[in-house]
Amino acid sequence: MGIKLLLIMPLAFVAEFVDSSLGMGYGTSLTPILLLMGFEPMQVVPAVLFSEFVSGISAACFHHSVNNVDFKGNTQDMRVAIILSIFSVIGTVVAVFVAINLPAKILKLWIGIIVVSMGVFIVATFNRTPRFRWRKIITVGTIASFNKGLSGGGYGPLVMGGQMLSGIGVKNAVAITSLAEGVTCLAGVILYVFMKDTVDWTLAPWLMAGAVLSVPFAVHTLKWLNERLAKVLIAVVMTILGILTIMKAF
Repeated sequence: MGIKLLLIMPLAFVAEFVDSSLGMGYGTSLTPILLLMGFEPMQVVPAVLFSEFVSGISAACFHHSVNNVDFKGNTQDMRVAIILSIFSVIGTVVAVFVAINLPAKILKLWIGIIVVSMGVFIVATFNRTPRFRWRKIITVGTIASFNKGLSGGGYGPLVMGGQMLSGIGVKNAVAITSLAEGVTCLAGVILYVFMKDTVDWTLAPWLMAGAVLSVPFAVHTLKWLNERLAKVLIAVVMTILGILTIMKAF
């Protein structure tokens, strides 16, 4: 256990760096890695959710401070973050209460297909600016949080893709995702605490430390990253994560 715990901080650092700079990849990549290391799902999922609550809120604050996003007052960024958070919490509550009875393979396959489709569509419409649609924001927020509450991952790719296909800028979308995901993860943690007699928090401090340490580096990387290059990177990472999700379903 000791050697495994020492590996967790650098793993969380790398996963959160990708997540806070490209808006996805923390839970989606870290959860299966921790499971492969021999940890139990009920050790992994609550700890991943807790660490991502802390790092997500931290990332949102840092993104605002360097002007990647504007959360001050009644801005569109703030309104999108609030709507995403509300519907994401609803999706998380539904997931924690009913997802145990659903076939995980079917859900993973469906999420993987959606994510790959979004990645391909972003590339196909690279030079277009889609019209903003609240309907898309609400739909992807609810579906993404359902998957998050079930598996600890899969939120970022869906929410990022949904925002970009709704006409929101890349840097704004990354920061909004961080804030909404932080709120969503907090809801998941609270529900797991109330539904489980005991929750194993062994992994939580190690994950949280590695994730939070990476946030300033990731935020400044995104600030200086060219918008078009960031869009390409996000589409590529999204497609890869979607393919991996489909593969895991089998």
